[in-house]
Amino acid sequence: MSQISYYTQEGLDRLKDELNFLRTKGRADIAYQIAEARDKGDLSENAEYDAAKDAQGLLESKIAKLKEVVSNARLIDATNIDPSKVSILSIVHVKHVKMNKEFTYTLVAEEEADLKLGKISIQSPIGKGLLGKSVGDIAEALAPSGVIAFEILGITR
Repeated sequence: MSQISYYTQEGLDRLKDELNFLRTKGRADIAYQIAEARDKGDLSENAEYDAAKDAQGLLESKIAKLKEVVSNARLIDATNIDPSKVSILSIVHVKHVKMNKEFTYTLVAEEEADLKLGKISIQSPIGKGLLGKSVGDIAEALAPSGVIAFEILGITR
């Protein structure tokens, strides 16, 4: 069963670009490597040929997975999302209760997550803990170090 994932326009475009690159340039590069290895003689003892064929299999597997992700992707329309509760695409300003330190996170699909940019996945422990909460609520996230509590200070889009 395939899983539907929600993406921003930017995230979906990035996935489509990667898929297109792998289908064109990626396949062409692998075909060239196979041809080069084939020209070196006996294929039964040609490690380069075996490696190129393995690389081709991995590339085709990645293409198939990306095709499935793209075909099950849905574009998020932020205008239809309730701004009073944390949901995907919400920009959430929180305070770590124990450390008394503030953070701002944007909740995104797993493939778009980038902690350096403050984008966390809705599938992550913190993302799951924040989903559905409102300003003033305490969200709890189960982390390897234990339960982390965050107070929701603000929600924007």
